[in-house]
Amino acid sequence: MKIGDIERKTQERVIELFQKDLGYDYLGNWKDQSNKNIVPNLLANFLSKRGISDSKIARALDLLHQTNNQYGKSLYERNKEVYSLLRYGIPVKESASENAETIALFDWEHPDKNHFAIAEEVTVMGKSEKRPDLVLYVNGIALAVIELKKATTSVSEGIRQNIRNQSKDAIEDFFTTIQMVLAGNDTEGLRYGTIGTGEKFFLNWKEDIDDHSRNLLDKYLLKICNKQRFLEIIYDFVLFDGGIKKLPRYHQYFGIKSAQDFVKRKESGIIWHTQGSGKSLVMVLLARWILENNPNARVAVITDRDELDTQIERVFKQSGETIYRTRSGKDLISQLTNATPRLLCSLIHKFGKNNVEDFDAYLESIKSNPPQTKGEIFLFIDEAHRTQSGKLHRLMKAILKDATFIGFTGTPLLRKDKQTSEDVFGRYIHQYRFNEAVRDEVVLDLMYEARDIDQRLSSPEKVDEWFNAKTKGLNDYQRKELKKKWGTMQKVLSSKSRMEKIVSDILLDFSNRPALSSQYGNAMLVAGSIYEACKYYKLFQDTSLRGKCAVITSYAPKKGDIRTEDIGEGTDTEKEFVYNTYLSMLGDKDADRFEEDVKKAFIETPALMKLIIVVDKLLTGFDAPACTVLYIDKNMQDHGLFQAICRVNRLNGETKPFGYIVDYKDLFKKVENAIEVYTSELASVETQSSHEDGSITVKDRLKTAREKLEEHLEALETLCEPVEPPKDSLAYRRYFCGNTEKPEDLEDTEFLRINLYKLTATFFRSFANIANEFEEANFTKKEENYYKSKFEFYVKLRQEIKISSGDVIDLKSYEADMRHLIDHYIQAEESKIVSMFENLPLLELVESLSSLKDESANTPRNREASAETIENNIRQKIIRDHLLDPAFYNKMSELLQEIIMERKKGATSYENYLKRVMELAKKLSQGNRSDAPTELKTQGQVALYNNLNQNLELALKLHDAINFNRPDDWYGNPTKENVLKKTIYDLLDKNIEEVERIFKIIVEQPEYR
Repeated sequence: MKIGDIERKTQERVIELFQKDLGYDYLGNWKDQSNKNIVPNLLANFLSKRGISDSKIARALDLLHQTNNQYGKSLYERNKEVYSLLRYGIPVKESASENAETIALFDWEHPDKNHFAIAEEVTVMGKSEKRPDLVLYVNGIALAVIELKKATTSVSEGIRQNIRNQSKDAIEDFFTTIQMVLAGNDTEGLRYGTIGTGEKFFLNWKEDIDDHSRNLLDKYLLKICNKQRFLEIIYDFVLFDGGIKKLPRYHQYFGIKSAQDFVKRKESGIIWHTQGSGKSLVMVLLARWILENNPNARVAVITDRDELDTQIERVFKQSGETIYRTRSGKDLISQLTNATPRLLCSLIHKFGKNNVEDFDAYLESIKSNPPQTKGEIFLFIDEAHRTQSGKLHRLMKAILKDATFIGFTGTPLLRKDKQTSEDVFGRYIHQYRFNEAVRDEVVLDLMYEARDIDQRLSSPEKVDEWFNAKTKGLNDYQRKELKKKWGTMQKVLSSKSRMEKIVSDILLDFSNRPALSSQYGNAMLVAGSIYEACKYYKLFQDTSLRGKCAVITSYAPKKGDIRTEDIGEGTDTEKEFVYNTYLSMLGDKDADRFEEDVKKAFIETPALMKLIIVVDKLLTGFDAPACTVLYIDKNMQDHGLFQAICRVNRLNGETKPFGYIVDYKDLFKKVENAIEVYTSELASVETQSSHEDGSITVKDRLKTAREKLEEHLEALETLCEPVEPPKDSLAYRRYFCGNTEKPEDLEDTEFLRINLYKLTATFFRSFANIANEFEEANFTKKEENYYKSKFEFYVKLRQEIKISSGDVIDLKSYEADMRHLIDHYIQAEESKIVSMFENLPLLELVESLSSLKDESANTPRNREASAETIENNIRQKIIRDHLLDPAFYNKMSELLQEIIMERKKGATSYENYLKRVMELAKKLSQGNRSDAPTELKTQGQVALYNNLNQNLELALKLHDAINFNRPDDWYGNPTKENVLKKTIYDLLDKNIEEVERIFKIIVEQPEYR
């Protein structure tokens, strides 16, 4: 069999599948004729069988063609207008005097009464000739195109082919009727989208995952192209959303299907779809379905924040739905007591009444005489975890006692909410957890970094002197009260110093993190209060982020805010400071307009709005794909914390592989607990009796490592497959370098070499991860030798290609510049990180830690694997940071080795081992200052002290001498470096070896540069 025959075989099998399993007619191979997206005789035949007169059929076809052929409009606009005719029918009348009759082009209620057909090799003439592999026609109207690829060709090729075919230079006109665009092969399965869908947004369907009786392509063609589901998706699940046509992801489809059953029974419930997975789309589609299928139904979308209310209104309007946003509590009740509008949105607070002294009496009066609302009301409660309890919800239940409540949340209901949630909403309608969304690539996994900013009083003596001077003549009580005040002042003053350090830290990230230094990424900083947010803003105004940074909080300045604030001391109170900062920042805009402009810039032009500082606003319901890093300087927990960290989990192409969380408040335990809850399968209110009952599936580490090794070697072998026989060194050099004497050859083959270096590095990492555990991973000796030989081969091949191409350079001449880049990178990414698992995605980290707590994993083998994981992470940190303070990290290394030896000898219990290793990890997280004398204030001082035999006097002298004598910009300048070495030389008894040793340590300290 020829390789080229494989795609043809797949196509023949798929056509047979459509005929035998799905009941489609085969229209033939249309390669040798010019085809359109509407086959008039097939459509006319369908309409005729439904009793439509020939004249009306002709008129309907004419109107359909007119709409289809509006060449001055974009594909999106034409497709949207055609879709409207397909969905709602075409109004036709034969004379001006008669009423129009709507001609339905499909029988949506009875799918089998439509004519489903498939054609292959459909030649279409446009600006160029194209030939889609398969086209699905229903009643003669093309509704889907399918591009198939052979098993060895990526499905992405089919996706890109579909996208090219939609361009103006190809067959754009053919896609005006198309609702689904599909591509697939036998190895990767099926991907689906619609017109205008970008490659990275093509979707996977997922259903009956335990059924692997067919290959993935056939399995999901049967699921999606089933006659009933195919028409159902087109009718109920297509959305035109502000210039983008959308189809549902599988979890949205099944979530809405479950909700439809609840709605039919008028049963309340909760839809838990994790943050970033598209709850808004579910709301719109479900609301539309309810209103279309129940003529008495009315839908009210209730939120608890004004910005969410605004967002809901915008989402529905962009989707083409008419929604009324209430202006007040009185307006809300007024609208509910009228028959229209059928769709409205409101804040839950508008159900309340101001200045109610006896709430219970007020509630009883409402219950005894509720407003006479019209229709069957369905309430969508957005962010249901926040609005599920409290007085306002009790009022809402009293006012709308017969309403059906559908709660929407991105977070599960915690155990403490169980009783309330059952009373208000009932059980879960559908769940789609965070880990599922990460696995499906709907959202990104998160990388967590804990950073510590230590705070010490710079001069305790001065503090005492100040306090004594200020308290002369005061009695003991007055001194005590002043001390309380001083305690508060001390926090403010110390936090200023701390905030300056955090600002410097963030600026370093903006210089060195690719995601932030590029034009495509930005960040949010969560401050503890509006005052702190404004302090941060002021600090950033003296930096490179001036003009690219803003504060968004609930505050809006009004003149009355500071009427009584002037204390006559020539300084601002906190209120004055906030007020004046806002006035300066807002300019001639009001707070609302300013906020909208900032959000727009943050989403659409991240290069111009790099950082937003917030307190509570924008931490829920605000989607900004470019937002890559969330800095947290506020105590948070539970729903609020999880929602906040999910601000950075939105997809944004290859430039954003993860969302990053940088934590300055030591919140890891709370983050861990939140993630554990939000990935637990036992979070539903029906089964959740306690949080401790939940469990998380622990990944089989060795199985995963083996799969990765096989996958990465296969990718490498595929890259090298075209190398010509006899595949010797010369053949490889020719393939990856061409003629090395010709610069143009090296340039033309550069992309191949880059791929080689990238894939070998990935393979080497996979090999290293399992190299010492081949037997445990169930490799045979033959397999083990095979992978070892491949490893050795590719190590030599990469080096040979690098030398041959000149890609290897003598780093000596670049050492100063490289050292600068490396030091800055480590400073930004790692040096301030105090969590010992800093390079693990958050889900893997939580699963690793859960394995230590899970009794089912508490077997000798699992304990051994967990212990080695911990030890490897600690060892990596010691190796990475060794140059910062060799003496300290040598000591830590010895401690680690001692703990490991005790564990291996069985000289300590596992519990005691965990305690000791965690204590060691804590010391590492605190850095070299964990046991340092109090006289040492900086990391550099401590490093000198540790590496000068703990000579405190000498360390302090050398620290002062370095700061006094170091030239500006000395780092990387040999002449200026010698000035610094001379300083060290004079203090270290002119010992040249010692000078070089200590100089290497000084070079690593950011404070001396």
